[in-house]
Amino acid sequence: MKKLILNDGNEIPVVGFGTYKSLGQEGIEAVKYAISIGYRLIDTAAAYENEEVVGKGIKNSGIERDDIFVTTKLWRDRLGYKTAKEELEKSLNKLDLDYIDLYLIHWPANAKNYNNWQKTNAETWRAMEEMQAEGKIKSIGVSNFWQEHLEALFQTANVIPSINQIEFHPGYWQPELTEYCRKQNIVVEAWSPLARGKVSDNELLKGIAQKHHKTVSQVCLRWIIQHEVVAIPKSSTKARIRENINLFDFELTEEEMRLTDNLPEMGFSGELPDMWPDIV
Repeated sequence: MKKLILNDGNEIPVVGFGTYKSLGQEGIEAVKYAISIGYRLIDTAAAYENEEVVGKGIKNSGIERDDIFVTTKLWRDRLGYKTAKEELEKSLNKLDLDYIDLYLIHWPANAKNYNNWQKTNAETWRAMEEMQAEGKIKSIGVSNFWQEHLEALFQTANVIPSINQIEFHPGYWQPELTEYCRKQNIVVEAWSPLARGKVSDNELLKGIAQKHHKTVSQVCLRWIIQHEVVAIPKSSTKARIRENINLFDFELTEEEMRLTDNLPEMGFSGELPDMWPDIV
């Protein structure tokens, strides 16, 4: 499995297993199966309410802990110095792990929900820097941060985020933000890499898939990793889990990359970092 080197020297696999909606015994088996066929990056979050499930899947896989890269995230209604530390301990307990490989702020504080969003993000980040120094987290990063949120964070940060996990798929890939992160030496990671299935009927992508004897999903994931972006597709079926990692025996041409880059908006979730709803 190809890996990307983060700005802190740690390495992350270029394809991971997303666990959103992976619940119960089915979720445990899905994580275990994904690991058994070669996935080494497992992505979860406190908000998914499945950290125990993911932890059990990892334990049941029989693979050494140090060989698996585990990501979890701090939810947006728990931001702040004290709560960040409390939430990490909860995640460690639920996952039944001694450390997290990558801990992310799931969504930035914004003006709609916090009186001083810049300070809230800064204090949250300070707590994460301290937990990294204590060895509880290997790498720290963010998710859904736009340039304005990153620039505000840089004012006080001692550690530059290693990752920015953003919505990234054909039809919505935020090229300006992606380029900005690249210039800051921040690796981009793609959530919703298959646009919640909206890519499956696109004629261009179907044509490219046919040419390479691959599926549209595989073409989309290959397009992502050729952008040097980490992809974390999710599935609960063995065939799809296997399909989503089988990406390394073909390559898209420059023209195919360009055409895919230029697809019209498709599959956008509608979720925006500066507009996420009031905390309830």
